[in-house]
Amino acid sequence: MAKIPKKRKAALAKYDKNALYNLADAMKIVKEITYTNFDASVDLDIVLGVDPRKSDQMVRGTVMLPHGTGKNVRVLVLCGPDKENEAKEAGADYVGLEEYIDKIKSGWTDVDVIICTPDVMPKIGPLGKILGPRGLMPNPKTGTVTMDVGKAVTAAKSGKVDFKVDKYGIIHSQIGKVSFDPEKLVDNAKELLSTVMKLKPPAAKGTYIKKITASSTMSPSVKIDPKSIV
Repeated sequence: MAKIPKKRKAALAKYDKNALYNLADAMKIVKEITYTNFDASVDLDIVLGVDPRKSDQMVRGTVMLPHGTGKNVRVLVLCGPDKENEAKEAGADYVGLEEYIDKIKSGWTDVDVIICTPDVMPKIGPLGKILGPRGLMPNPKTGTVTMDVGKAVTAAKSGKVDFKVDKYGIIHSQIGKVSFDPEKLVDNAKELLSTVMKLKPPAAKGTYIKKITASSTMSPSVKIDPKSIV
């Protein structure tokens, strides 16, 4: 059996890992059991009662976290010259087209969000094999394929989070940083959960939100009582 590191052992001693906590208590515990020497991310994992292999049970969406993620989001805008100034003024980190398409083909993906205008999508399509697995492929459903690039950049920079249920029926999403006040983490978590609940597929039967856990980078997870949310 693998030996549990001292810091993790100390963290586990601070709460009952098998208990179900309400959202407010869970956020406080996550802050208490985080032992990294950097400002760790706080994540929420939501296990859904859906079969993501069926198209009518796919859960995907975006949410604007009221307090942002605390992360410096690097945004690339792929567009023609007519939209470059708008993207730059909104705060995009990288703006252009052909040069960045070539860089991506060479393996460069050092960004968090890629936004593009509809007219350049035919050029972006072939990059799907590179961008898709990394969750970077622009998509009209998430607002990253749009003519209003300024608004999209502002949203991405200010706390817009894209989420999608994985093949195991789980949504993983960052809701902030450990340095956030517990109240801000609660607000962000509530916004995410509310959005996920609104997206319940009509074809999904039985319990929709089956399990919720919160954790920070390298910390143990804390179980949240779904009944305290729904």
